[in-house]
Amino acid sequence: MSAQARALWLATPGRAELRTEQLPEPAADEVRVRTLYSGISRGTETLVFRGEVPPSQQQVMRAPFQTGEFPGPVKYGYLNVGVVEAGPPELRGRTVFCLFPHQSRYVVPAAAVTPVPESVPAARAVLAGAVETAVNALWDAAPLVGDRIAVVGGGMVGGAVVGVLAKLPGARVQLIDADPGRAAVAEAFGVEFALPPAAAGECDLVFHASATDAGLAQCLTLAAPEATVIELSWYGDRTVGAPLGEAFHSRRLTLRSSQVGTIAPARRGRRSHAERLALALRLLADPGFEVLISGESDFDDLPELLAEFASGARGGLCHRVRYPTDTDRTGE
Repeated sequence: MSAQARALWLATPGRAELRTEQLPEPAADEVRVRTLYSGISRGTETLVFRGEVPPSQQQVMRAPFQTGEFPGPVKYGYLNVGVVEAGPPELRGRTVFCLFPHQSRYVVPAAAVTPVPESVPAARAVLAGAVETAVNALWDAAPLVGDRIAVVGGGMVGGAVVGVLAKLPGARVQLIDADPGRAAVAEAFGVEFALPPAAAGECDLVFHASATDAGLAQCLTLAAPEATVIELSWYGDRTVGAPLGEAFHSRRLTLRSSQVGTIAPARRGRRSHAERLALALRLLADPGFEVLISGESDFDDLPELLAEFASGARGGLCHRVRYPTDTDRTGE
């Protein structure tokens, strides 16, 4: 039985559309997945939508199953949860996560999907990419029991970092954001919240996820002598101003990037990408992560929705895309 799919394509910067395509029959080592939900990684996908991926980073920023090239036409995305319709018996009927773009059905190698634990609702599993980023950031940062830690920026990634840090014994974890509404994220995980003027300083570790110059500047002021600032924001082709004068050198601060594309050096050689993703999915059993889902829309509305995010008309954290229960199949 042949199958069709509908996929979101960025035709040109600033214009997305849904296209229909025919799927191949899965080979013996492949699966066909019917999508239940996908998630919009708002920061990255907004930059892609606006055509702001720098030429120097276009290969680095390729999604695992991206089709086409930046700035477009391109099929982009990497937060997809679905049900295996066809494939090896041990996967058939399982709910799985895959780093696949926004598409109603797709065929990939069986090794490219990760089963979602029964303790994790499929609708929450779209956050796996953000939590995996947080896991990698903690591997880079190596927090210790009792550390004083600040997370500047309470968006999807910053919120995921807070969620993973929240259970660190004895730690003082504070989420800092200029939006008072982000206090709900801190409350969901049982950590402190502060507006920027009230942030607690002398931190052993600071995670930056606000993607603003002001947020990065505050991270440097919050860090204790010889502390580390972990930079998680991605700015696309925008130049960022960082105050590396003043006390940056005398306090011997470390500013370190963390990016999920590779395993953090502290675990490289001992953990695979698949193991890291499986860990992120297990952590999503915590219902507190639900606070990072700030809206849900139908798949048919996705082109207009991305335009609203790119223009600033719509904000929020992770936006979940809901797919029809049974569409795009021929022969039925």
